[in-house]
Amino acid sequence: MTTFTDLSRPMALLRLLAADHPDLPAPHVGMSPHFPHRLNLSVHGDLAEFEAWREALGIDANEVRHNTQSGDTTLVLAATATIADAHVELVGYAPNLALVAAAVA
Repeated sequence: MTTFTDLSRPMALLRLLAADHPDLPAPHVGMSPHFPHRLNLSVHGDLAEFEAWREALGIDANEVRHNTQSGDTTLVLAATATIADAHVELVGYAPNLALVAAAVA
């Protein structure tokens, strides 16, 4: 059985991030007893928010994976890192504006 204490690493990291970077945009935060050392952060609508989080977490830009979903209408950026003994997964979603521009042209 996973206990609440087992989630202490991602919760401690989240507390440190809030203290050190109070002006970062609020992400969707996820933790699970199935993966107790993992902290999932996702931002929606603006990839500049993803970049702000990537920089704050110290993730190298070359580590970011670029994908699309929903028939290429959504851009997806994703990166992972281990920080303070917690595995962090950062994901950003935004409309594919190039596809929108092509559709109205």
